[in-house]
Amino acid sequence: MPRNGDNIFLRKDGRWEARYVKGYELSGKIRYGFCYGKSYVEAKAKAEKSKAALADGEANAIEDKRLRFGCWCEQWLRRQKGAVKESTYVKYDSTLRRHILPKLGLRSPSSIDTQAVETFKQQLLAEGLSVQSVKNALMVLHAVLRYGSGMQPGLFPAVDIRYPREPRKELRVLSPAEQRRLTAYLQADTDACKMGVLLALMTGLRIGELCALKWDMLSVRDRTLRVDATMQRIRDLSGEGGNKTKILIGAPKSETSARTIPLTREMVKLCRRFDPHKKNAYVLTGTEEYMEPRKLQYRFKQYTKDCGLEGVHFHTLRHTFATRCVEAGFEIKALSEVMGHARVSTTLDRYVHTTLEQKRLNMEKLDAQSHFTVK
Repeated sequence: MPRNGDNIFLRKDGRWEARYVKGYELSGKIRYGFCYGKSYVEAKAKAEKSKAALADGEANAIEDKRLRFGCWCEQWLRRQKGAVKESTYVKYDSTLRRHILPKLGLRSPSSIDTQAVETFKQQLLAEGLSVQSVKNALMVLHAVLRYGSGMQPGLFPAVDIRYPREPRKELRVLSPAEQRRLTAYLQADTDACKMGVLLALMTGLRIGELCALKWDMLSVRDRTLRVDATMQRIRDLSGEGGNKTKILIGAPKSETSARTIPLTREMVKLCRRFDPHKKNAYVLTGTEEYMEPRKLQYRFKQYTKDCGLEGVHFHTLRHTFATRCVEAGFEIKALSEVMGHARVSTTLDRYVHTTLEQKRLNMEKLDAQSHFTVK
């Protein structure tokens, strides 16, 4: 087993082996370097020295114009390590490994022009990737191109990247009747998990935020809920233990996602009922053992099936919360902060859904002002 989380092992021959990331194959596979020593400290020191030499060597390697584009991708990715959140780094790694390196890695930098990027985009769309996934791949590609152009001016041609547009979809929102049906079901035989789902419906929490929510983030006295963590399952790049993925509990999605949400009096009553009086306990379980998003999604699917609700996903609760708030006359700026959005426009464009009845009521207001009467 490695010590202190390092990739350093005691071999059967008595020597210590330290493994470090030396680079990446064009397929995206990690290429490791190995150092050996008579002690853990010696092996670690050699590995650190090798990594430092590798970093120093990049500067010289950049001068070699014969570098394939895949090498520039590797260099850019190494610089993201520690500079971005682990979950973001894993997304970058996956995008390069699955899409960019296989299609563009062997090409020379000078051949990555506007036409090459457009062809790359069309290939991804033809493979059935979602518009958002293609946009993400293009953003990573753009970042690599900017990095390369900054390190070696004139090597990369100017590129005009045109991002694909996704037709706007009408997002699913529970009708008032459907919401009452789901609420009644969750209250009929409430447990910690159902209580958590009710909490999400009444606060607009994201699924990862709910899974990471502990009782010390809830204040019954102040009637508030504090969001300062999120949970997600990401790829495990360490290669240890044979695990392909792992659970990561970290900072919320963005700075504005860290927020304090006021609770209604009814939600406070429910919280008092289920409070285990253990600050380290997770809300969804009532214990110090968490429930991961994948399991919560499975349970929620069963809940909606029991209620006879179709086309409903966990994020539907967030859309529904925002819509009910607008229907109740919630001030939009305040709603945006409760939702954890950086811009009010995000709240309006993505989460606020006007019903036909609302439109009808607003149109009828014209009667009082238009002075138009049919005779």
